[in-house]
Amino acid sequence: MGQFTTESSLLEKIRDSRTDKKVVFTNGCFDLLHIGHIRYLQAAKALGDILIVALNTDTSVKKLKGSTRPIQTENDRAEILAALECVDYTFLFNEETPERVIHLIKPDILAKGGDWKIEQIVGAPFVQSYGGQVYSLPFVDGKSTTRLIEKSSQK
Repeated sequence: MGQFTTESSLLEKIRDSRTDKKVVFTNGCFDLLHIGHIRYLQAAKALGDILIVALNTDTSVKKLKGSTRPIQTENDRAEILAALECVDYTFLFNEETPERVIHLIKPDILAKGGDWKIEQIVGAPFVQSYGGQVYSLPFVDGKSTTRLIEKSSQK
């Protein structure tokens, strides 16, 4: 089970364990957790030793997804993610993209879901510049938060 932490606390923790562990970084809104998210997070964890999930705050989700989102609060979303066995750390970031935190964490591996091409992944050029790897992981067709919301409103 992972930890919901602050950015500064996370930086200290990964600095201490960095010498012999590969750090994998991903990010997202994770508003309504679904099987696509689970498979993607499990695949991301399989790429390294420590999986860090940067979670958009409620404010940044609204900017990205519109005024009706998020469905769940940032603290609830963070606690749900931290409870997953494959997630080691989760923390909140307020920007629309995780570029700044990717530069701070300097992960060995950067991963996003398969709906993102590698050249579209924020932070990819930076991670590749120091020999890090970037992955676009398999996407589960038909499984998305938007689909879940649409399906629930049809009833």
